[in-house]
Amino acid sequence: MDRLDYVRQQARFELARRHFYDYCQLKYPRHFADDRTYLKNVCDKVQWFSEQNQKRFLVINMPPRHYKSFTAGNFVEWRFGEDPSRKVMTGSYNETLSTTFARKVRDTIDETPSDGVLVYRDIFPKTLVKYGQASASKWALEGSSQDNYLATSPSGTATGFGANDIVIDDIIKNAEEAYSDLVLEKHWSWFTNTMLSRTEGDDWKVYVFMTRWAEGDLAGRIIDAYGDEVEVVTYKAVQDDGTMLCESVLNQRDYELKTKEMNPDIVEANYNQQPIDVKGRLFTDFTVYSSLPAGLHRRWNYTDTADTGSDFLCSVDYIEEGGDVYITDVVMTDESMETTEPQVAAMLDADQVNEATIESNNGGRGFARNIERLLKETHGNRSCVVKWAAQTANKEARILASSAWVNKHVFMPHNWEHKYPAFYKQLMSYQKKGKNKHDDAPDVLAAIYDRVANPSKAVFRVRTA
Repeated sequence: MDRLDYVRQQARFELARRHFYDYCQLKYPRHFADDRTYLKNVCDKVQWFSEQNQKRFLVINMPPRHYKSFTAGNFVEWRFGEDPSRKVMTGSYNETLSTTFARKVRDTIDETPSDGVLVYRDIFPKTLVKYGQASASKWALEGSSQDNYLATSPSGTATGFGANDIVIDDIIKNAEEAYSDLVLEKHWSWFTNTMLSRTEGDDWKVYVFMTRWAEGDLAGRIIDAYGDEVEVVTYKAVQDDGTMLCESVLNQRDYELKTKEMNPDIVEANYNQQPIDVKGRLFTDFTVYSSLPAGLHRRWNYTDTADTGSDFLCSVDYIEEGGDVYITDVVMTDESMETTEPQVAAMLDADQVNEATIESNNGGRGFARNIERLLKETHGNRSCVVKWAAQTANKEARILASSAWVNKHVFMPHNWEHKYPAFYKQLMSYQKKGKNKHDDAPDVLAAIYDRVANPSKAVFRVRTA
């Protein structure tokens, strides 16, 4: 190699040390070809987030077979080259995949130099795997007094390991898991109770690379829970103008062939990052009001007490104006009546409700009497009229019949998704078809529809408590 070629080579090495994308393109030129511009965008976003963004969570949603896992693994390699003192923990679907991910990173760092073949240590000569501490899923780097890397999964362990960077790679296996509240809750519990508890240092970061499945998948839960602390980057296989994200990775013909017999909901979720339960949900986003209509308005309440041990009490205060309903306050909880009765009574008094209707099914009549007593004895409130109503119509049919009106005429207060998270979750996850785990919130809005928009056909009988 003459001097000019040597200088050019060293310049490429220096660029690879400074820029994640240059590292990927130098080390894996076939995968990170110039025409795959979205991969440059992914790399630049990841590096910017790691070095400059003050947020804690990066969520990158990408279609399958678009080098999500490969890019995530490359980032861990580059991160160790940039700073060998960092500690990284990765999480994958199961122990087999997490170990495969870990082995690829370890073996890349540990590549043996060979004439004419570019290896990792050509770029990062000071980053070396420590001899004797290099198992597939847990290992250390030379110069470190403790382990630098741990691979785990929801069924694995992270005991005794702290991390500056947590990298999560696709942890949902299939649609069956995406439809399972139990599995999604297990993933969330693992992430919050195990992975997050392992973070250390004042610059810790979490990187989530995954295909979207459901609103309640890990990406969705992180976005909902941590809000402004989350940077979200989304790549759809099919762009809004009908072109493909990257023809050399997935062209139109292959896309149509692969998805021809696939469930359309899964196609939209996996390839276009439209969660299954978003596409099939009954309610779209509600309009949010910034202030209530001017003037005096009669204030109303409708309350559905918990029918069974797994149900929620849902109590909603509202006003009417010109055929529209403005929600003013909500109590929604699965606590016992000893807790919910004082909460509802306090809300009715604070909101100066004129008339409250308590659904009398399954103990609601006694609940209504207790609310009336608490209003008088605890709050000195004798102006709120408490009534009870026997509901006899089919619940699912009522919800479906009222949904179009509800979506158009019910207005929510600012920040309602955070003020009333259980209320928000039930409404925004309720499905048009299929079994819904909870229906308390949409049932109350259906009852409000009956009173406001369809009083002549109201299917419940009202009695004074």
